[in-house]
Amino acid sequence: MALDQTTLQSLNTLSKLWHVSKAEVMRRAVKHARLEADRQERQPKPLEALDWLQKGGGLSIEEAAEFRADVQAERMAKRYWWET
Repeated sequence: MALDQTTLQSLNTLSKLWHVSKAEVMRRAVKHARLEADRQERQPKPLEALDWLQKGGGLSIEEAAEFRADVQAERMAKRYWWET
């Protein structure tokens, strides 16, 4: 395996900063990259997320109606007498 000078300097810096071997720095970097790749793979595509939201975002009709009523009641409670 060959690394460029910038990567080698970063490897040395992290090794000293974390007080671990260069091999451990590489293991952590690979693990982090793998976790990030897995997270991105599980993340829905923008259009999939929009479809999910437009279909209620996981709320049932009853839950949505209750939420709507709570928000309306909160807004009404904050109105001044001249706004009613």
